[in-house]
Formats: sequence, structure tokens, C-alpha cells
Amino acid sequence: MAAADSSKQADRLAKRIGAFARRHGGSAEGQIAYVGQMGFRLSLVAGDGTWGDLMAPSEETARTAAERAGITLKESFDGEMAEHMRTGPYEWSRMAGIQVGGPANR
Repeated sequence: MAAADSSKQADRLAKRIGAFARRHGGSAEGQIAYVGQMGFRLSLVAGDGTWGDLMAPSEETARTAAERAGITLKESFDGEMAEHMRTGPYEWSRMAGIQVGGPANR
């Protein structure tokens, strides 16, 4: 990927990260994980506990986007980060459903 394309993609991701943080408490923290040919997942947990993720084609693009958005990156999705997550009935039914006959995992 050309440097200019990578920079533009990082800018677009940074805008999405910033908008997510502003909508959910004004801050967020993230963690980057390699997910194979799909690229890198940037998992986010906002100040109010809302969580989500974005995909980036490279670790460098994900790190640059996080830096431009002003969020803290963690080395791992540890217990402290997970403790801040807020889950609802949908997430619990999906997580349980995968193993105990809940909604189909589509």
C-alpha cells in the first residue's frame, strides 16, 4: 500500500475513532490484534463502556489512526480493559448462543 493511501486510510479511521469516543463519554482505549489476511482489528472500549472494533490493513495504519484520534493503546485486551466494557442482553445471548443453543451464529 502506498504511503499516501495508508495515510488517508489512517485519517479516515481516526475520524471514526474520534466520533465513537465523542459519542460515548469523550474517551476510548484500544488494542490492536492481527487477524490474518483480513488485516488488523482495532478493538475499542469507550469511556461509557460501549465497545466496538474497526479493521485496518496494517498494524502501522491502525497505530497511526489511534495516535491521530488521541486514544490510548493497550498491549493486550486485558482484564482491566474488559472490566470497562458494558454488555447488554444482545451480547449475552450471542455469546451464550454460540455454545448453548442460543441464536444462530451467523
